[in-house]
Formats: sequence, C-alpha cells, structure tokens
Amino acid sequence: MRSLKLLAAIVVATLLFSVQAKAQTSAFYAGKWDVLVKGTPQGDVHLKFALADSASTIKGTYTDPESNKEMPLTKTELKDGKLNLYFTIQQYDLSLALAKKDDDNVTGSLMGMFDAAGVRVK
Repeated sequence: MRSLKLLAAIVVATLLFSVQAKAQTSAFYAGKWDVLVKGTPQGDVHLKFALADSASTIKGTYTDPESNKEMPLTKTELKDGKLNLYFTIQQYDLSLALAKKDDDNVTGSLMGMFDAAGVRVK
C-alpha cells in the first residue's frame, strides 16, 4: 500500500513538472522578435515577429518585409523547447525553426536551408 501511494505521488509530481516546463518554454517566446535570416536569394532579411503565449500555445503575427504589413502566422508548433513558425511571404509557404540560445536570443533556420539568429525587441 505504501509503495502504491509513493508511486502515485511520483507520477503526479512528474506530470506537474512537465506541465510547468512547457508553460515556461512557451512564455519564453512571447514578445517581439527581430530575426535575421542570412544568405537568402534576396540577401540577408530581417523578419519581425510579435508572439503571444495563449494557453501554453504560441500565436502571433509577422511583419511582411515587402509591404510592411502585419500578417498572421498560419501555424505554430512548440516541441521539446523548439518553436516552429509557419507563414506565407510572396506566395511561398515558409517555416522558421527557432531554439532558445539565452534569455534574449534565439537561433534556428528558415526552411532548414538558411541560418537565422533572432534577438528580443525590448
């Protein structure tokens, strides 16, 4: 009986820690980001994102570099602390994978081909 209670307590504690870790990860990405994508056919491109943490999921917009209009992200995925943002620019569906580097910086790649580095806008 004691071991059953101990096992139940361990399971509950593990679930609580995993839920808390996911919430902290999604909260990290909330805010405004300036991401520099290097080496595209159009040269180095700055992409600006405004992200919000909504019930442990990420929602947001990006600023289209051509029109300077804010556009909604088509999809977001948060897995293992890494954030994937999906959006459309000039009729191309793109994906940007980002991972935390430190408190105010992220690194990643656009479409798995172009290196990206982002900084939090304060």
